[in-house]
Amino acid sequence: MQMERMIKRYYDFNTYLRDIFGCRVQKIAIDVGLSCPNRDGTLSTKGCIYCNSRGSGTGAYAKGLSVTKQVIGGKQVLVRRYGAKKFIAYFQSFSNTYAPLEKLQRLYDEALSVEDVVGLSIGTRPDCVREPILKMLQQYAENHLIWIEYGLQSCFDKTLALINRGHDFACFKEAIKKTINRGIKICAHVILGLPSEKREQILQTAKVIARLGIDGIKLHLLYVVKGTVLEKLYQDGSYTCLEQHEYVDLVCDFLELIPDDVVIQRLTSDPHLEGLVAPVWSLKKGETLSMINDFLEKRDSWQGKFAV
Repeated sequence: MQMERMIKRYYDFNTYLRDIFGCRVQKIAIDVGLSCPNRDGTLSTKGCIYCNSRGSGTGAYAKGLSVTKQVIGGKQVLVRRYGAKKFIAYFQSFSNTYAPLEKLQRLYDEALSVEDVVGLSIGTRPDCVREPILKMLQQYAENHLIWIEYGLQSCFDKTLALINRGHDFACFKEAIKKTINRGIKICAHVILGLPSEKREQILQTAKVIARLGIDGIKLHLLYVVKGTVLEKLYQDGSYTCLEQHEYVDLVCDFLELIPDDVVIQRLTSDPHLEGLVAPVWSLKKGETLSMINDFLEKRDSWQGKFAV
């Protein structure tokens, strides 16, 4: 591992982007009002047990803001806050490959047409990618940085069924197989603290996905949002949230199993205050990240220490 990564203990997304572009690059979250087969009735109308009707969206689509306006507005904020020079348009809310090809192309083209946008990051489900869409993304990747972010959450089918995910682990592996070797970067999302999962299962997910050839990973804390099935489980005592120190310890264990060339795009969740039920400590993102760094230092550990 390079000395810089040893100091940082893990390969963070900012470092990865600076290595490519030589400047500060920031993601701009884009909400284009797309849906999800787990909500529109194709698979279910309930969605995953932790997801409400808002998803992870910014609400910009409901306000009538175009992709261009969202990107320009995001640029202004991120230039002031971070001195960012270039940007990645992040299609975040729900499943952003779940629409007709022509519509998707129009949305992606609009984002890339804005000055200083150097790439796309597209959040979606592994059951929402088709060959024509992957071919289109492959063409974009010839001249832009293209990431596709697949929600996995767990490699255990029992867990995926329990959270009403609507697909199994085999579906995720098939999506990786279809996407790899196209010049498209692949990021996997994993949630720590899912109902019924113990430490051993969480770390088994780390070991399994470490062998699949992904390029990046996002780790999320499972937090409870108003209006979800998970809230009902939490209120009746059927689900207990992880404590902050438990989560931090799990993240460090997880990182030790992930190869050191895999980009760590996220290490904890970023909940909206108005919809949060629990845990309250999840709002302390900076504190949690500091604790992760401190834990790794005290352990004399780093990303990939025990990777196979």
